[in-house]
Amino acid sequence: MSDNQSWNSSGSEEDLEPRDEQLGVHSAAIGEFSGVLSKWTNYIHGWQDRWVVLKNNTLSYYKSQDETEYGCRGSLCLSKAVITAHEFDECRLDISVNDSVWYMRAQDPEHRARWIESIELHRVDSGYGSESSLRRHGSMLSLTSATSGYSATSTSSFKKGHSLREKLAEMETFRDILCRQVDTLQKYFDSCADAESKDELQRDKFLDDDDEEEEFPSTRTDGEFDHHNNISSKEKLFQALSPKEVNGIDFKGEAITFKATTAGILATLSHCIDLMVKRDESWQKRVDKEMEKRRRIEESYKSALNELKKKSHFGGPDFEEGPNSLINEDEFFDAVEAALDRQDKIEEQTEKTRIQRASPVPSGNIYSNSGSHRFTDKVEEMVHNHMTFSLQDVGGDANWQLVIEEGEMKVYRREVEENGIVLDPLKATHSVKGVTGHEVCQYFWDTAYRNDWETTIENFNVVEKLSDNAVIIYQTHKRVWPASQRDVLYLSAMRKIMANNENDPDTWLVCNFSVDHDNAQPTSKCVRAKINIAIICQTLVSPPEGDKEISRDNITCKITYVANVNPGGWAPASVLRAVAKREYPKFLKRFTSYVQEKTAGKPILF
Repeated sequence: MSDNQSWNSSGSEEDLEPRDEQLGVHSAAIGEFSGVLSKWTNYIHGWQDRWVVLKNNTLSYYKSQDETEYGCRGSLCLSKAVITAHEFDECRLDISVNDSVWYMRAQDPEHRARWIESIELHRVDSGYGSESSLRRHGSMLSLTSATSGYSATSTSSFKKGHSLREKLAEMETFRDILCRQVDTLQKYFDSCADAESKDELQRDKFLDDDDEEEEFPSTRTDGEFDHHNNISSKEKLFQALSPKEVNGIDFKGEAITFKATTAGILATLSHCIDLMVKRDESWQKRVDKEMEKRRRIEESYKSALNELKKKSHFGGPDFEEGPNSLINEDEFFDAVEAALDRQDKIEEQTEKTRIQRASPVPSGNIYSNSGSHRFTDKVEEMVHNHMTFSLQDVGGDANWQLVIEEGEMKVYRREVEENGIVLDPLKATHSVKGVTGHEVCQYFWDTAYRNDWETTIENFNVVEKLSDNAVIIYQTHKRVWPASQRDVLYLSAMRKIMANNENDPDTWLVCNFSVDHDNAQPTSKCVRAKINIAIICQTLVSPPEGDKEISRDNITCKITYVANVNPGGWAPASVLRAVAKREYPKFLKRFTSYVQEKTAGKPILF
């Protein structure tokens, strides 16, 4: 028998065995739990609704409830799973098993709480994480405070666990001796009490007989009293005072033995306390070592888990754009650069398979005014502002900084931030031979050609057509992970600017600016960006030689492109500036090359 078992013998049997009957009832009460949770799929598709089933300590998910009969798409055994409620997202819970992590979101915090409770109940019912499934042992309370005055005993006296058991056996022996002594003394006291009561009765009887003899004294013939009877009565009295029924007891010896027994009990108790104190100190040292060991292991585990998240799960929702993102600014920039490089490769492949569309020649008369609609005044204001300020020189107090210069193309920007969001206005100038301003603006404005040259758009649609030269467009841009996906709702209007004198160049303008519309409200899946963009195109014509007709060799389009974009969200400012510096020149070159390709060999459209 071990020490623990010997000490537990004083406890109740209910504490020694797990409550199996309670666990059985608990298990029977737990059934299948299922419902809809949003599961993080990847950075392209984000959160997707899935039908999740919790049964038999296993968590499985299906694409929908109707597809449960076809088999699950994935499952996790919850025996060693770690369920974590997210620190900031009140609807999210993360379930991890080794290097596999499921990111789940409930409809609301209450729904998440029910899922976590159900998962934990299944884990307990399966025998993991349940304290009742472990055999409970008696605990050794610390007696240090009560026995600090006792002399220390060598810890070798109880290392093997024998001394304490021997002392307990001595205690049992002392208890038996003490019980026998108490029984002997009790018998003695009872006998004394019985003898005393009998003595009282006989004394009363003797006194009664003596009174009668005094009244009627017996005499002999010689006239003397009969003293023999009197002496016999006194002897009976003395005999009655000596309790014959009580055996002879060495009361002094019994008292000495009783004193020695109690002294032995106290000495043994003292020794037991010393042993328990030393054992408590020994176990306390072991507990301290185990606690320190556990602390180091937990720190190592947390460190390894963080590294694992950064390496194995670099793409989960914790690393995407947001105020609590785990990714730092440099890693964010690297991830954006890598995503843009992948998009460039895709663009190169799609460039070869581009579908050539017929180019109808639109009438120029419909673009001479803004038309009549509810945004007419706003369009006129935007056109006036762009013609007034966008064509101004980049010098002076404008603080434009040249960031890119490639041939005829120059790109400038100004550093502007509003509430921590980068709004750096951008301005680019470019000269393209062989095309007119009308042709450039036509291909920039017409949505029929948008997908041919714009590679950053995922999809778009015309929300409302205001007039022949003004439409409201909603478009979503391809996501560049870890940045959130953006969408834009804007009014796009194309105008021909009337010349003030005959020397002014033929000028066309397209302005795009953000508006609101009931049919395109902001959603939680995209960050709504705000834009104010304009492209102003002026056609410069050089006279042909002799009587030759004007050809495309004689025309040049001077392009001025200005963009003020509020991207919203939490993307780092350095990343936004780097992306603008990289993408805008590519966009201008790609678009102007497309226009030259589409107009080559076709009649000039002034």
